Amino acid sequence: MGLLQPHGGHGRRDRRRAVNGLGDIRSVDVAGRRVLVRADLNVPLRNGTVADTTRIDRFAPTVTDLVARGARVVLMTHLGRPAGEANPVYSARPVADRLARASGYPVTFVPDCVGTVAEHAASHHEAGTIQLLENLRFHKAEEENSRSFALRLSVNGDIYVNDAFSCAHRAHASTHAIVRLMPAYAGPSLLAEVAALETVLENPVRPVAALVGGPKVSSKIAILEQLVTRMDHLIIGGGMANTFLAAKRLDVGRSLHERDCIGIARTIMAKAAESGCRILLPDDVVVAHDLNETATPLEVPVNAIPADRMALDVGSATVMRIGRVLEECRTLLWNGPLGAFEIDPFGRGTFAVARYAAELVQVGRLTAIAGGGDTAAALSAARVADRITYLSTAGGAFLEWLEGRSLPGIEALRNKVPNMEIA
Repeated sequence: MGLLQPHGGHGRRDRRRAVNGLGDIRSVDVAGRRVLVRADLNVPLRNGTVADTTRIDRFAPTVTDLVARGARVVLMTHLGRPAGEANPVYSARPVADRLARASGYPVTFVPDCVGTVAEHAASHHEAGTIQLLENLRFHKAEEENSRSFALRLSVNGDIYVNDAFSCAHRAHASTHAIVRLMPAYAGPSLLAEVAALETVLENPVRPVAALVGGPKVSSKIAILEQLVTRMDHLIIGGGMANTFLAAKRLDVGRSLHERDCIGIARTIMAKAAESGCRILLPDDVVVAHDLNETATPLEVPVNAIPADRMALDVGSATVMRIGRVLEECRTLLWNGPLGAFEIDPFGRGTFAVARYAAELVQVGRLTAIAGGGDTAAALSAARVADRITYLSTAGGAFLEWLEGRSLPGIEALRNKVPNMEIA
């Protein structure tokens, strides 16, 4: 989408137009073809080994299907922030072994993503195997969205597939410039993510609620402004709820809140009232003098927060009220925790709501779409991550979609030259 501005007003479009034109690689005959796949295998490493295989495990079915259909699969990914220089600390090499285990196919690591080494590997690619190219971000041209770099990448395949929704909010060579250079399609993971977000934002089964938490209103202003015009209920928790309570002229004691966002909170509440969106703020909170595991928690009404304590979780009455809203709703969007869930006992509110939402999903009464790094961590800590309808592993792309922004990687596929033939 290079000519569009993904971070400004000129980059905003009707998202229905942006996603309807996505071609599905599952509808393409890939037998004997070299399929160049942009994946997001940016996994955490510890002492040179993969510390969390979640992204690898979720991507594995894509590559398994392609190989089973006769494709010679070549994978591209970034890993960490090597600042455009080769750095063994950020090598993608450890990913190869874990992907081989997850996919059941041999994975050959290629020590560069462009140039003689990569081209030689691509031209000698054996059927039934997978090649993983070295970290894209070892080259500055990747993040510069260089057409010449994209051209060098394109030599590695006959067909391009973007299966990395989490990277779609960046106009980089491997997600954007390359799309103009070869037959290009969306992968199943990317399509599933788009479908999930459309389910909750474009065509939800109503009533629909959004649960938005996290520490700061300032980081989610655009999201809140979008949601109050689309949701029937907006549940606000975490530190940002304190700013809304302060906007209602309640004393929040030492609780984290943003004084300079009080006016914004009032504007959002006014917009919600105009749109018919009901905002649910905490009725009670769990407070303590300090945020640590030895702190003594105390549950108090929001109009009785002690001056020397801080709100660190929602209280039991609020949990019950949220539960009643979820019982009424048929669709839920979840982004952000309700409290400081990382420190016991201040995750109890988040975990209780998560378990109840999961129960409603399991009995078919609720569709729950969740995303954001802290959200995924909170749902995993509550042991319900695998019981939510869809849990996004995307960070920035998920948030920018919620803000209503066009994503360059999606737009590039949508605006692909029609009917480009596979040579």
